[in-house]
Amino acid sequence: MKFKSLIRSLSHRNFRLFFIGQGISLIGTWMQQIAMSWVVFQITGSSFQLGVVLFCGQIPALFLSPIAGVMIDRWNRHRLLLLTQTIAMIQAFVLAALDMTGTIAIWQILPLSILLGVVNTFDITGRQTFLSEMVTDRKDLSNAIALNSSLMNIARLLGPSLAGLLLATTSASVCFLVNGISYFAVLLALLAMQISPHTKKLDTKGLREGLREGFIYAFNFLPIRVILLICGIASMVGSSYNVMLPEFSVQILHGNANTLGMLGSAAGLGALCGALFLASRSSVVGLGRWIWIGLLMMGVGFIAFAYVNQFWTAFAALAVISFGLMVQIAASNTLLQTIVDEDKRGRIMSFFTMAFLGVAPFGSLFTGYISATLGIEFAFIVNGISCLISALAFFLLLPKLRNLIRPIYVRLSIISPLAAGIETTSELKLMTKE
Repeated sequence: MKFKSLIRSLSHRNFRLFFIGQGISLIGTWMQQIAMSWVVFQITGSSFQLGVVLFCGQIPALFLSPIAGVMIDRWNRHRLLLLTQTIAMIQAFVLAALDMTGTIAIWQILPLSILLGVVNTFDITGRQTFLSEMVTDRKDLSNAIALNSSLMNIARLLGPSLAGLLLATTSASVCFLVNGISYFAVLLALLAMQISPHTKKLDTKGLREGLREGFIYAFNFLPIRVILLICGIASMVGSSYNVMLPEFSVQILHGNANTLGMLGSAAGLGALCGALFLASRSSVVGLGRWIWIGLLMMGVGFIAFAYVNQFWTAFAALAVISFGLMVQIAASNTLLQTIVDEDKRGRIMSFFTMAFLGVAPFGSLFTGYISATLGIEFAFIVNGISCLISALAFFLLLPKLRNLIRPIYVRLSIISPLAAGIETTSELKLMTKE
């Protein structure tokens, strides 16, 4: 019974098709990401150049996420995903062709990375909102979101290992080609779905006014403002290790492409464990402390990474970093989804996407520069200290944030007024108003 409950959203035919197709495609996506890092490092020998490539692939999310969140509500999401997946497939085949012919160069990789970044900005937002159309029973929606997150981390665990094996035995072009072929799985799944006709929502506000209202709401409420800021810092620092992994694998561990793939799998394993840990929790109460604990784990992991020179110690340190990052990001996501007003949910989550994905390229660029000028070990230490400072800041702010969030928990019947220390109805109204 427990296992059936765990996978209950797969009883929805459309989501089951999507789950299978997307699972295959995501493995290919991670294979391409590892292969891309290896190719850029082989061409340039520079972590900074790799940081520039990652910057180009991620920066579109910073500017387009809020706009994408507004526009996707007006578009047919099923057709949007067919379009974004097709463009991503073509991009993978182009990379494979360039590498096979030996003509691949940085000036070609950069525009292709920007293109994929634009596509992913709309694709990621579209996939999240399309879940509600695939899973028609609202009671199963949270389970679908959890399964989707677990699927991404399982792919993150398998994809880098397969990429490392193929890079060691064949070439990067094979990884790019496999990724391109993997898109057929999700495209076939989307085409096989039975989707109700899309009805456009009535647009009562202009794009500018809708964005302005969302920004005012987010930044006028301290818990939302702090959580978004902490997520931005964690993402900028936590995801930047990808820039240094190729150089670390070769220069510190004296390994090869297979070593890089195994380290990528360590990140996937840590993230998967973090996702499963949070999925085992029964209540949102107490999640706040896991935000600073996650940051603390990231900080310790980064500093430890600076001093390791053996594969398995590096594997363990990277798993700890990824566990902490997943716990911090997922806990922040859950808290935001709990405390925001329903009519502002879409805009706040688009800001979360912007904080999680949009600022990551600045971390990649900065970390690549520090690594190239001051050394890879120093770059890891800087990242670790940044996480520790952020953890301390959030720990000190947490009591104040809890006081502001408690009335919302009481209003949503998550905790009782007496448990929150609220004795009267008038006190509850006053705290909620504040």
